[in-house]
Amino acid sequence: MIMNKYVTEFIGTMFLILVVGVAAIGGAAGSMAPLAIGSMLMVMIYAGGHISGAHYNPAVTLAVLVRGKINMGDAITYWIAQIGGALAAWAIATFIFDIEGADTSAVKSVGQGLIAELLGTFALAYVVLNSSTAKGTNGNSFYGLAIGFTLTACVFTFGGFSGGAFNPAVAIGACLMKGFVWADLWIYLVGCLAGGSLAGFVFNLINPEDKNKS
Repeated sequence: MIMNKYVTEFIGTMFLILVVGVAAIGGAAGSMAPLAIGSMLMVMIYAGGHISGAHYNPAVTLAVLVRGKINMGDAITYWIAQIGGALAAWAIATFIFDIEGADTSAVKSVGQGLIAELLGTFALAYVVLNSSTAKGTNGNSFYGLAIGFTLTACVFTFGGFSGGAFNPAVAIGACLMKGFVWADLWIYLVGCLAGGSLAGFVFNLINPEDKNKS
């Protein structure tokens, strides 16, 4: 059923952002929070990849749209499901686990924050496209590990400059939980969506035999 894809995106995004809230914003995982976040993304990709493609990230959906593996109608519904997952994660973290951040900016500077989010999202979407949508890697069993470890590495590397969202839905959830501030949301939207778009264009450039093939 078509609805299965959207339910899968909702569930995967919800659990990803719930881990961000409890493990990172709430401090449950301490310095190992990036590993917890990457691990949750990995297992949710293995759980839902065969159903929806396991984007769990509006920027990844945009990359897949540019790459030509999803149509605009599905992309919009994916985005709605992903934002719904962010809202559900916020509600669970806030009203059940009493998670509330310091309500201070996680961005070191506007320029560094934008570049950090662009680079991290580009790396994440680039690995998604090449490990889970390319003809040359079709049917592989490593794509979940590759994507999960990419997120982990990027959060460890760039998190000190931007907070390490690399995902507009994560940024919205983090703002709701007061881990990020609303004034910085545009940085995450611009940086992440630019990174996702660029990954899609680069994929098509370097994989011409796969371009726009579903």
